[in-house]
Amino acid sequence: MYDALTGRFTFACPTRGETRVTLSSFRHLERLPGAAHPAVFRVLFECGCGAEHDGLVTHDDLDWAPLGLDDGLFFNVMTATLDSVAAEFGDTAARRIEAGEWPWSFFCYPEERPRPVFPSSFFLLAPGDGSLGLAVKCPACQRTSVNLVSHHHIDLPWHNDPEVGVVEHVFAEDMAPTVEEFRAELYSARFDARRTGL
Repeated sequence: MYDALTGRFTFACPTRGETRVTLSSFRHLERLPGAAHPAVFRVLFECGCGAEHDGLVTHDDLDWAPLGLDDGLFFNVMTATLDSVAAEFGDTAARRIEAGEWPWSFFCYPEERPRPVFPSSFFLLAPGDGSLGLAVKCPACQRTSVNLVSHHHIDLPWHNDPEVGVVEHVFAEDMAPTVEEFRAELYSARFDARRTGL
C-alpha cells in the first residue's frame, strides 16, 4: 500500500487500473467505524487521471509506514540482494523522536502552540496556490485547527516548514457543516484574496 522509498500510496484507479499518490494528494480522511486493530480510514484522493477516487488505508500504512517501519525491501546493487529497510528507518525514527523531533507537526490555534501529530489526525486537505489548507483534529485538545503548509510539510516526514499559516478561527463542535463550508471557501476566489493578508 505505501512505499517508503518513493513516498507514495498505491490505490486502484478506474481509468489507469492502479495509481500512486503522495499524502498531499489526499483530500478527505475519515476513520471508519468497526475495526480497531488496525483501524481503517476511507480516503478521497486526487488521482493523476484528473478525477478524485475513494480508497481504503489502514492506520499502520497511514501513520507508521511513511517512517519506514514496514517490511519494505530494496535491491542492494552492492550485494545483489534484497535488503530490508525497516530496521534502519525504525532506528532513525526512534532517535529523532527521542530528540524531540516529530515526523509531522501543526499549530493548534485554540492552544496557541505547535503540536506533534500523525496523518490519522488529518481530515481535510485542500490545495491552493502552491500550498495546502490542512484541517487537523488536535490529539491533545480534540479541537480543529487549520494550517496553510507546503506539500513537503505533508509528504516528507521530518520536514517542517519554517513558517506555517494559521487560520485564526475556533471551529464549532458540529463539524460536518463546518468542514463543507471550509472546503467551499478554500476553493473560492474569496479565500485567495483573504490568504494574501495572513
